[in-house]
Amino acid sequence: MYLKDLIIGIVFLLQSTVGILGNFSLLSCYLINYYIEHKIKTSNLILLHLFTANFLILLSKGLLHTVHTFGIKGFINDFGCKLLFYIQRLGRNMSISTTCFLSVFQAITLSPRNSFWMNLKVKVPHHIGLFTSLCWILYMALNMIFPVYLDSKENRKNLTHETPLKYCSNVAHDDFMSLFYTTTIVLPEILFSFIIIWSSSSMVVILYMHRQNVQHIHSITVSSRTSPESRATHRILALMFTFIGFYALSSILQGWIALVYNPGWWLINITAIISMCFPTLGPFVINRDPTLPALCSP
Repeated sequence: MYLKDLIIGIVFLLQSTVGILGNFSLLSCYLINYYIEHKIKTSNLILLHLFTANFLILLSKGLLHTVHTFGIKGFINDFGCKLLFYIQRLGRNMSISTTCFLSVFQAITLSPRNSFWMNLKVKVPHHIGLFTSLCWILYMALNMIFPVYLDSKENRKNLTHETPLKYCSNVAHDDFMSLFYTTTIVLPEILFSFIIIWSSSSMVVILYMHRQNVQHIHSITVSSRTSPESRATHRILALMFTFIGFYALSSILQGWIALVYNPGWWLINITAIISMCFPTLGPFVINRDPTLPALCSP
């Protein structure tokens, strides 16, 4: 085993372990809280889907790349490889879409009563469960195309080359699949990223205007603590920059890999590490939110 493989393998192992524990612990807290109170807030329902998606990413992608970089052969067969890639893509798609749902829902919730979003404030909470369920079904169907198409490629004579993940013998570069992946997966991810930037920026502006309106109230109260608006702004910006910094970059790199004929070892592994950063760090950023159930409080 080369030193670079050992280092990358350790990074994947640490990312997977920390991220799985973080997402699973918060997911358990929300489920226990729901079992006790028999009700759940809309934002917490979205977070349940987000933690589930992050857990799937870290479990599948972490296992796949850790096994490969440590040089463990024969641990994952052809079917296992297809299944892990399927779960990995499904988790990534749902993680990005639910983060977008969460950001837009929070922006609508914070919007003033006389704003354009007033009607959506009442309707969205009743339909968010349907939206997320439809997203799961849509991405399950879309990602099923990859293994089905690649299976058909195995029976053809002119097979294209394999990716650096050579233990997955069916994962081949194909012009049609590269175009399909870019248009149905990468471009929507970039669109979701812009929506998250817009909604997060809207929330920051709303909070800033609210802070300006009640500035005289805060000035009367002598306290060294930061205002609630400032703390909320910091949480929103932290979540937005964590998401944009890692997922937007990984989307660009994923598109590059899909279009490049023979992606290199470093490009494959750096992209994998970056794509696992938000699922790993997301729960720790969200855990600073004081609206979390009491069982999940630090």
